[in-house]
Amino acid sequence: MLKPEIMDFYRQGGERDRLAAGQGRLEFLRTWDVLTRVLPPPPASVLDVGGATGVYAGPLARAGYAVHVVDPVPEHVAEAAALPGVTAARGDARALPAADRSADAVLLFGPLYHLPERADRVAVWREAGRVVRPGGVVVGATISRFASLFDGFVKDYFSDPRFRPLVERALVDGLHDNIDAERTWFTTAYFHHPDELVGEPAEAGLDVRRRVAVEGPLWMAEHRLADLLASEEGTDLVLVMSRRVEEEPSLFGASSHVLTVAAAPH
Repeated sequence: MLKPEIMDFYRQGGERDRLAAGQGRLEFLRTWDVLTRVLPPPPASVLDVGGATGVYAGPLARAGYAVHVVDPVPEHVAEAAALPGVTAARGDARALPAADRSADAVLLFGPLYHLPERADRVAVWREAGRVVRPGGVVVGATISRFASLFDGFVKDYFSDPRFRPLVERALVDGLHDNIDAERTWFTTAYFHHPDELVGEPAEAGLDVRRRVAVEGPLWMAEHRLADLLASEEGTDLVLVMSRRVEEEPSLFGASSHVLTVAAAPH
């Protein structure tokens, strides 16, 4: 289901605490903020596709949702299944092990990153549309075409001469082709241009409701994020002001991640 280098990357366990601090914490808080506004109220059923170790499934279950995780990584499935109120199974986002119209909402937080072929990504959206009930919401997360470029400056990755060719390739066609196991950068992935985010779910038969810049450019202020998110006041300020500009199209390319919110037709 996954290329070997992608499977190896995720089997290292990085998803367990990736969203606990810094840029990752901002990603989690902003994504959660969006989910609280677009998901149907609990006890709705949520199919968390590519849900990894359950970083969103756990809080959703605690909030009263019925959550089922589908993920291709066996270790992820085991950890997610151990969470109270969460069930999990191994599966492929392009052929979900779920019945038609069996979920109130579907999350695609991961699958769209790692499918370089557009037809496969459309298939993921189409499968989500198959299993969600009419009118049900589907939320897909994508990585910005320009994320590795900005990340290279923030984290000084360009000091390694092997990094620039990865960025140059991604800027041309979105392919981040990282097959060297020794590199600590993100594994092989597909980075979306903001202009692609409507066409893929629309081709799959879904009604696109909105696009949301998750972090905006704030994720690049790495030296300030820890201070801002260390207090309730700072966190509230980040969330309130980020929400003000989350649908501003000119900021989509500067955000590390973008959420596309769609719905199955009635």
